[in-house]
Amino acid sequence: MAAVAKREMRIRPGVEVAGLSDVGCLRENNEDHYAYWEPAGQEQFRDKGRLALVADGMGGHEGGQEASHIAIDTVQDVYSRSQAGDPRSVLIEGFQTAHRRILDYAEKHPQLQGMGTTCTAVVIRGRDLYYAHVGDSRLYLIRDSKIYRLSRDHSYVGRLLEQGIINSEEAASHPQRNILLMALGAGPEIAPESPEQPISLESRDLLLLCTDGLWSQVSDSEMLAATASGPLKQACRKLVEKAKQHGGPDNITVQALRIK
Repeated sequence: MAAVAKREMRIRPGVEVAGLSDVGCLRENNEDHYAYWEPAGQEQFRDKGRLALVADGMGGHEGGQEASHIAIDTVQDVYSRSQAGDPRSVLIEGFQTAHRRILDYAEKHPQLQGMGTTCTAVVIRGRDLYYAHVGDSRLYLIRDSKIYRLSRDHSYVGRLLEQGIINSEEAASHPQRNILLMALGAGPEIAPESPEQPISLESRDLLLLCTDGLWSQVSDSEMLAATASGPLKQACRKLVEKAKQHGGPDNITVQALRIK
């Protein structure tokens, strides 16, 4: 079973968008989810821009799947309905609302206690990039044949890496690499990562949003090679296939956006 994006919509000129999700080689169920949204009206589009999201659920087949869908649907709903002009504040509001809704859902369905999800969301308004992030899904920026990771992993191993206690090779095989320090639906409060100032995008910049089923199996150099040329749909297929060639132990989801 593969997660699917929202229904097809008209994508305005200025950006190329593609996404793909795959159950992987070992899992029976796909707990990932992703979506792309932009307003129908031109005036609203100028105010809100474009929204892209990925989420990786946890807490068992049903719980993880429910959590990732609640997160994606809630953040998109809050963003599309908001009257505020600051994308960053609206994204944070969306994350906080999703967190509460997942907690409420788990309380009403005791069999799903422990459900939660990562979430990474970006807004492109004009040439300004805003993002909010919780968990260990990732946001990358590819510019001039170089790749930069914009998001931080909110995980135990991620913290060890930042503190210099372990290196990247040790992190890849660390027995506690799947322990998250923050997720939507986990704990009483969350503090989404979201830069105070937007990042200025340039022509040909490429954004990659992906779950750990991709980045844990595909190296930075392989990401660069897969996205170097050709349409983004093809690049997404190459990335998913590369993750599966390396074992594909988890669900694999990627969404790519290229500035034209």
